[in-house]
Amino acid sequence: MRYIKFLGLVLGVLAINILVLSPGFLGVEIGGSALSTAFGVTLLVASAILLLYASYVLFFKQPEVRPVKQIATHEDYVEALNRYKHVKSLEEYINLALEQLERMLKKRATLLNVLNQRFDAQELSYKKFSSVTYEVEKLFYLNIKSILNRISVFDESEFLSVMGKKQSKFSQEILQEKMNLYNDYLSFMKSSLGTNEEILLKLDKLMIEISRLDSFEPGDIDNMPCMQEIDSLIKQTKLYKQ
Repeated sequence: MRYIKFLGLVLGVLAINILVLSPGFLGVEIGGSALSTAFGVTLLVASAILLLYASYVLFFKQPEVRPVKQIATHEDYVEALNRYKHVKSLEEYINLALEQLERMLKKRATLLNVLNQRFDAQELSYKKFSSVTYEVEKLFYLNIKSILNRISVFDESEFLSVMGKKQSKFSQEILQEKMNLYNDYLSFMKSSLGTNEEILLKLDKLMIEISRLDSFEPGDIDNMPCMQEIDSLIKQTKLYKQ
């Protein structure tokens, strides 16, 4: 995307320069009158400065790092995770988290489409399904935010050194404590991603259950197996977070 933007800018600047400096168009001539020469040179210098600045912004300037607590939208989460794709030791986890984010976006859209086809937005059944969808989606993004908090303090060089057992200058006890610390770190990542995978699976099951039933009574919704599973997952996670 950055290369496409830069190419578009180059072509735009080139087109303007051709329009201004070509005799068949505006006919500004460098080497002609003093005013014409000054204008032509200024245009070329401004074009060069613009392209240099654009290349710096697009390819070299470090993006502003937003605190995790300020991340709110789906796009924010994707951008934040992409910032850590260079961390090779966590590449597998980050790629899975990004894949889960994409799938969540699709499943949410599909589920809302199913609800809009089956119910009126003012119906109690619609509100019940919509409410539980909101809660489970909030839990999903909370897990991603927890992952980002852990990644932000991850020291890959230290991790590789510990796992490679190259710190012979430390006692075996200290080295083992360090290894336990990083193992707990990775276990947390796996657990959070596993919970999110469970959430995605339950959303699939919920959509299937909704599509199978011909009619709903408000009291029946709470007794649907998938609704009970989702409710249990939400309660368990809230208890764990407390």
